[in-house]
Amino acid sequence: MTSMIEQATWVGDAVLYEGYLLYPYRASAAKNQLRWQFGVLVPPSYASDERGEHSWSRSECLLEPGKRTTLHVRLRFLHAQRRQVLRTGDGGERPVASATVGDAEYTTWDEAVKREIDVVLPLAELLAAPVTTPFDVAGGEETERVSDTVRLVRSRQPLTGELRARLDSLSGQYGGTRLRVELHNTTPWAADEPTRQQALRHSLLAAHLVLAVDTGHFLSLLDPPEWAKPAVEACENTRTWPVLIGAEDRSQVVLSSPIVLYDNPAIAEESQGELFDGTEIDEILTLRTMALTDEEKREARGTDPKARELMDRVDHLPPELLDRMHGTIRYLRSVTGEQDREPVDITARPDVPWWDPGADASVSPETDSVIVAGVPIAAGSTVRLRPGLRRADAQDMFLTGRTATVRAVLSDVDDETYVAVTLDEDPGAEINHSHGRYRYFSPDEIEPVPAESQHS
Repeated sequence: MTSMIEQATWVGDAVLYEGYLLYPYRASAAKNQLRWQFGVLVPPSYASDERGEHSWSRSECLLEPGKRTTLHVRLRFLHAQRRQVLRTGDGGERPVASATVGDAEYTTWDEAVKREIDVVLPLAELLAAPVTTPFDVAGGEETERVSDTVRLVRSRQPLTGELRARLDSLSGQYGGTRLRVELHNTTPWAADEPTRQQALRHSLLAAHLVLAVDTGHFLSLLDPPEWAKPAVEACENTRTWPVLIGAEDRSQVVLSSPIVLYDNPAIAEESQGELFDGTEIDEILTLRTMALTDEEKREARGTDPKARELMDRVDHLPPELLDRMHGTIRYLRSVTGEQDREPVDITARPDVPWWDPGADASVSPETDSVIVAGVPIAAGSTVRLRPGLRRADAQDMFLTGRTATVRAVLSDVDDETYVAVTLDEDPGAEINHSHGRYRYFSPDEIEPVPAESQHS
């Protein structure tokens, strides 16, 4: 379980710093004037529906406990830290927007400190009555002198909050329970004319939870067992979403994140470090960062210590690590057809790109098949579409129950199989087929249509 908690922490770090500081990583960039978009729990005095700001979040998930199960709740968030640059001159010491000392620039800026708070609760205690655990985070101030005339003052405001947990039995449903954990920011704060920037210094930023049990397991909310589906629909998750870690159906660890994720999220092994902008491709963002001028990089380094680390990492990134971000192939496999075919080593044919169908003679989309409900499905098969809630978008959901004709069975470089289809009721199906335009579904999102049903 320890490894799964570590995985949850790695993914949680990406949640913590998503949007922390955006390319081009300078305080002067307009996009960095409004920060911390995810998981912000403001003090109650600033919360309002009109502002779209809230002081609490709720996580609910299903748990099948074991005997004498213990729940471990880890709260993780960022604590805003104001860094003020002060310069001493003829008029005494005064705050300034920035100061240059030697080759380094120092900018007045809001940094953040990572916080973790752990709570351990026996489930028997939770079943007996809800449990509220208050917590406090101390404020503070530190000074760093960078020259005879320049010093930095870092200050933090104190925070208070509560974790409220309860466990309810799902009577008659295979011994399952519903776990609810609410996180509340209870920090007292008042201002005559409050601004969001001020409120953020009294907020829990990018707040999320890691839930773990020593025995028993959590159930997936995305793909639960049949008996648990009504209970999943009754779960209320507000400003957060729980996903399993280390598995896709049941696990001892859950990450409840303000960013919607799939079960078993993971950080790509090709990623070389934080870029703080998950909507960008690492390779593109790294190349764009490399293209910054020396003056732009100097300003970025002076904006935030994490920006400085990022610039240093990018400037010294070996070419082989940059290459790993581009079109990495972990492995290939063939899709089983009517007869086994040996995979071809594509490295022996360097003139053929790996994505060219001719690169691997073991793959034949027009004749390959995949077994669905014990039935071979191949080009020409008729299937009924059952898009999965976990992967399908809104457009796919409209196709539930419709019949389609399989045009090809495909396998991607990550060992995933897909079935390419055209809709039977689509008048342009043959035109789409001639142009190679299909809809793609996983084998678990289709069901075979018996031959006798196709003509009824």
